[in-house]
Amino acid sequence: MLNRIVRNLTFQVLVAVSLGIALGVVAPDFAKSLKPIGDTFINLVKMVITPIIFLTIVHGIASMADLSKLGRVGGKALLYFEIVSTFALAIGLVVVNVTKPGAGLDISALAKGDVSKFVKAGEQQSMLEFFLHIVPSNIFAAFASGDLLPVVFFAILFGVALTAVGDAGRDIADLLVRFQAVFFRIVSMVMVIAPIGAFGAMAYTVGAFGLKTLLPLGRLMLDVYLTMALFIFIVLGGICRLYGFRLLRFIRYIKDEILLVLGTSSSEAALPRMLQKLEAYGCAKPVVGLVIPTGYSFNLDGTSIYLSMSAIFIAQVYGIDLPIGEQLTLLGILMLTSKGAAGVTGSGFIVLASTLAATRTVPVEGVALLLGVDRFMSEARAITNLIGNGVATLVVSRSEGAFDDAKRAVAEAG
Repeated sequence: MLNRIVRNLTFQVLVAVSLGIALGVVAPDFAKSLKPIGDTFINLVKMVITPIIFLTIVHGIASMADLSKLGRVGGKALLYFEIVSTFALAIGLVVVNVTKPGAGLDISALAKGDVSKFVKAGEQQSMLEFFLHIVPSNIFAAFASGDLLPVVFFAILFGVALTAVGDAGRDIADLLVRFQAVFFRIVSMVMVIAPIGAFGAMAYTVGAFGLKTLLPLGRLMLDVYLTMALFIFIVLGGICRLYGFRLLRFIRYIKDEILLVLGTSSSEAALPRMLQKLEAYGCAKPVVGLVIPTGYSFNLDGTSIYLSMSAIFIAQVYGIDLPIGEQLTLLGILMLTSKGAAGVTGSGFIVLASTLAATRTVPVEGVALLLGVDRFMSEARAITNLIGNGVATLVVSRSEGAFDDAKRAVAEAG
């Protein structure tokens, strides 16, 4: 019994995260030197994400007898993403206006950092560039950089073309399935060192940013965490119940992936395993292959909550009273800009900077106030994004009549 617990990934990651926090507090200088450990693990996962996404989408489309179903699934997913992420933005605005975490804070007492590179990137980011970015000029460059949206676009075209050529494409499709099995085996090998990666990432985070310097911003962190918890258990829980699912059972099923995200602050770290787990849970493979990769760019519920709360928080810190009309304008801009930096490093800061620059009512330099706590809030963002994309896949699968309840019963029992 004890041996089984020790070998359990959930237990290992939980212990590793706890040890990382302790080391960051006790020996911060040494903990900061462990950053390469966390980065290496994330790179190992990213190494296989784009080929797995490509192979999963192509195989999913190739297995569809009716290609009109592809458009229907994609349309449902995008509509769901827009509705739910807008709801997340609105919840963030409501909570931050009620709790007012930035009111009365002394700006001079807050830790600041250099965000000039994020502000510059935010000024350059536009919706037109975002849509142009979807179509890659060089697909190999998109694979090499791990840029998901162009890879998703190319995979859809490749899958449709493979289906259209009929018998000639079946041998290629079978070969791609074999390649997919190899890449998933690589993921299994990488997951063996997941606790080490989580330990290194968490130790660096606590060692670099410390706990004492974050106290002035602790109220914002608490409000963000509570808001995301409300969103998960009330909004996503209600959606699950409406479609015949129990959210707590689903969360228990993906607990390993949630802890992995907690340790690494990256929802991408759990992406390959989520593809496998959702299929094992009962979702049809074509639906999983389309909804999950697309959701990583268009369905960022946790990021939406963070963005709306951070923007109003900065306004409160600077003593700027935004009327409801300007807040609704901010909400509308965030609906667009939250999609506009998908796949870009530091996208949270880039989106926030571009949004504040567009509104011209809240100082863009206020983004620097959030640098110290961003890493700690990124865990909540990533976990919310992970659960949100999982729920989206369940909903679309159920609405398409492509969900196997017998598989779910087996998965939950295991």
